[in-house]
Amino acid sequence: MTEAEAGILALPGGDPTSSLIKLLDLGELEGARTDEDIFLGPSQQQPHHRVFGGQVLAQSLVAATRTVEEDRAVHSMHGYFLRPGDANKPITFGVQRLRDGRSFSARRVHAYQEGTPILSMIASFQTEDEGIEHESAMPAGIPDPESLPTTADLLGKFDHPVARHWAYERPFDIRHVNPPLYVSAAGGKEATNAVWMKTFGPMPDNPNLHRAALAYASDYTLLESILRRHGLSWITPGMNVASLDHAMWWHRPARVDEWLLYIQESPSAQSARGLATGKIFNRAGQHVASVAQEGMVRVPSDLKSKVAGAVQSKVLEHQLRKAGRA
Repeated sequence: MTEAEAGILALPGGDPTSSLIKLLDLGELEGARTDEDIFLGPSQQQPHHRVFGGQVLAQSLVAATRTVEEDRAVHSMHGYFLRPGDANKPITFGVQRLRDGRSFSARRVHAYQEGTPILSMIASFQTEDEGIEHESAMPAGIPDPESLPTTADLLGKFDHPVARHWAYERPFDIRHVNPPLYVSAAGGKEATNAVWMKTFGPMPDNPNLHRAALAYASDYTLLESILRRHGLSWITPGMNVASLDHAMWWHRPARVDEWLLYIQESPSAQSARGLATGKIFNRAGQHVASVAQEGMVRVPSDLKSKVAGAVQSKVLEHQLRKAGRA
């Protein structure tokens, strides 16, 4: 695969699940060899032209997985987002083989655009083994996903590129248990958040693909536990939010084309940074993965921005009610 070929793989409209599968189908870069294994992947088109963090995490994981034995599955990864990525350009992935032991393998992945790293990640893989077991209990009293509105139900009638992207172009069906923070921050100011999620369509029977896709989805709503605690929505004027790092642990096999419950909370926020943690359960109640992420959250404190935010929220709430009656 050449860079030109990868560049035209920027995801078109159509079935979002097929687009996700295509996004994670990396190619080997022809003629490029250093001390790394080199792969090339497309970027997913975004309204703000920045690479979605979950995309580069998932693609980096796919690249690392390509270099380990088939019987070794990823059990953990730790990554740092170094720079914003350009969603209009392909991404090169360099995988360094750090160690291959009797049971574990470690890989370091750098994701590059135009020779500059945008993400650095280390992932660990393990052969299946037996040992002690315990797990967190799935919270009780969570409504079924079928009873909750879809993102399209909430945003589908808004004529705005971000609303259209969230409603129709994302490969995952995201359904909020708490009132969503798309345009307002209704409800109590608690540092918690919960969503059900699954791909819109079926995925191939490839466990590694499901693990990578779960990494992709884990970046969607995790920082909302921080925003909710402070009564912030995603459209708070002047607010700047960015993921700084991302860690994930896979505990048990899971399919992303079946409903998964993502429980999130934020234990701390300070110095314009907030920490968010998450637990992912399958519908049977098994704890299948854990996630942690620190994000930068900068909120303007001037009166003008606060007044503008209050007015904007009221206008959008009115538009939502009007769209609901249409």
